[in-house]
Formats: sequence, structure tokens, C-alpha cells
Amino acid sequence: MTNPAYLDPRTGQTWPLETPRWCGPEGQPLLLTDLPGIGRDEIETGERSIWRYRAALPFVPDAPISLGEGCTPLLAREYAGAVAHFKCEWFMPSGSFKDRGASVMLSLLRAQGITHVLEDSSGNGGAAISTYAAAGGMQAKILVPDSTSPAKTVQSRAAGAQIELIPGSRQDCADAALAQAQKIFYASHNWHPFFLHGTKTLAYELWEDLGFRAPDNVIVPCGAGSNVLGCGIGFGELLRAGQIARMPRIFAAQPAHCGPIARAFLKLPQEAVRPTMAEGTAISQPIRTPEALLVLHESRGGAVLLEEAEIADATRALARHGLYAEPTSAQAAAAFAKLLTAGAIKPGETTVVVLTGTGLKATQRHAALIGMKL
Repeated sequence: MTNPAYLDPRTGQTWPLETPRWCGPEGQPLLLTDLPGIGRDEIETGERSIWRYRAALPFVPDAPISLGEGCTPLLAREYAGAVAHFKCEWFMPSGSFKDRGASVMLSLLRAQGITHVLEDSSGNGGAAISTYAAAGGMQAKILVPDSTSPAKTVQSRAAGAQIELIPGSRQDCADAALAQAQKIFYASHNWHPFFLHGTKTLAYELWEDLGFRAPDNVIVPCGAGSNVLGCGIGFGELLRAGQIARMPRIFAAQPAHCGPIARAFLKLPQEAVRPTMAEGTAISQPIRTPEALLVLHESRGGAVLLEEAEIADATRALARHGLYAEPTSAQAAAAFAKLLTAGAIKPGETTVVVLTGTGLKATQRHAALIGMKL
């Protein structure tokens, strides 16, 4: 194996991994060069966290920052007339799948000498970075739009993160982070490639969950595309290592009110962003759209745009199945039903529906959906 390096996937240029960086010299988003993947004999079965797959990472820190993330339930349930395998990613310390990326990214960065990190997020990303920074003795500063509900920053504040309210939109917040990144290392869940090597552990885990085989289909809620890319990287490594015979088909679920990646895949015109209950995927300008589209095409998967009523119906239906997910997560279940109806996936196939975050983070939304006032 050659030494892994930072990679600009659009030019092929590389940079050594030893020098921490979150983007290329011209501000371009980076990935890592291909890793070889691992086999089942390299899984550390005594480790009950994503660090059981540490041999698949670009390098292994002496002291990973871990809170037992990963090893989440995979539940086979009948839904919309077929069996879906629900991967319940909210069984994580901060309540969402982003703990996978936060654990790996901050562990590797701390090993490289980074002790103070910057993030911009009003939701699950900020909560995950705050949680793992606290666990690792690191400082974290989180930028959030000034319109953000105080309830959404409580988790980050409780973990000791510094919260700065930025006037304006979510994009204004991202722009402010880019400016502040000159002084604080920008450990962004949207930008840093180490984060994707945390999310790729989902692919390894599904492979192990299913008896060391790949599912036929994986459906994920998609905002900036970290789960799409993580699955592409992880299953790509397993294919490269000869552990699976083919890639699963990867499908991205996005709200019709803000679905730039899905619209690009479906060759539909982009539309002005509108408010959506699936706020966790309301990313209007994802920085890795070409790379996400490549994963969808190469896996022979696809994309689904969902109306608000479809997301609401799926959120209620999941709760009636005992799966209390936030509306952002419920998009994957709504997409499962829609893909079945269209014949794009078959009832007899093994389809994983990834539920990314807990409904406990969307209490007001759930209350509104059942007609209850808080």
C-alpha cells in the first residue's frame, strides 16, 4: 500500500497527509487517495465501536476519541408492503450518524497536534463535534445562524463548546467560518476528508451485519452527501479488497424544497430553496456534488425528491412502527416506499434504510405532526 495522501479528485493533485489541511490551496474540497480495504480477519472483534475497523483508516492514532459510537441496530421490519432493513443510527452518543465522522476526524486531527477546532452547524454536526471535542479534551467553536432556536444549541453548549451566533442565513454562517478558518483549524463535517472515513464505517458495519455480504440497496438521507460518499468509499474498499462481489445501489433522498444533488442526478432544473421539515438535509450549495453524483451513477443507484407531505407521512409511520426518527431521517423511509412503487427496487431485495437521527431532536415537529401543542 502506498502512503495515503490528500487528493483533489477533480485534478488528481495530491498532498502529504502529515500536514493537517481541510482544503486545497485554492480552497477546493479534498478526498483521500484510495485505500485498499480490509477483510474480516482484520476486524478487531473485541472492540464494540467503529474502531473495530481501525485497520481500514488512513492511520491509527495512539488514543482514539471514542464513546462507543457505531454498532447500531439493523432491524428487519415490514414497511410499505416489503421488508426494509432499518439501520438505526441515532443509537450514538450525540444522537446521530455524525458521531462516526466526528470520532475519526477529531481522533486523527488530535494525533496531528490540532487541539482547537472550528465548525459551522446548528444541528447534528455541531452536536457531534462538540461532544467528541469534549471527550478528547479539545476546544470547539461552533458558528450557528442567529435565527437558530436556542434549544438546538443546548447540547453543544452543555459539552462546553463556544457558540457564536452569526447574523443572516446558513450560507452567511458558512462564509463566516471560512473567514475564521484563518485562525482556528476548520474541522468541518462538510469539508474534512477524515470525516468521510468515519462515515465509511457504516459500509463496513452493514457488510458485517449482513453476514459479510453487501446489501442490494442502501437508501440514505442526503444533504451535503457525507453518507453517500462514505458508503461509496467504504463499499469501494470492500470491493477492492475482494470482500464483496459488487457495490450496492446507493440512493440519495432529498426534500423537493431543497434537493440540489437529487435534481442534478434527475436532470431537473434547480429551484429556489424553500423551508423544509427535513432541515438536516437543507444544504443549498453542497461542495461535493460532482463526487456524490459519481457514487450514485457508478453504483447504479439514484435519487428521490420528496414532498413535505411524503416526509410527514413517513415520520408518522415510522413512529407507529416504534422507530422515533427525526423527519430528516424519515426521508429514507419515504424514498423506500416511492422506489418500491416505481419498481426501481424489488420487494425481495435486501434494502437498507438508514435512519440518521433521533426524533428526540425534533420534538416540536413531532408534536405538530400529531396535532399537539407544547
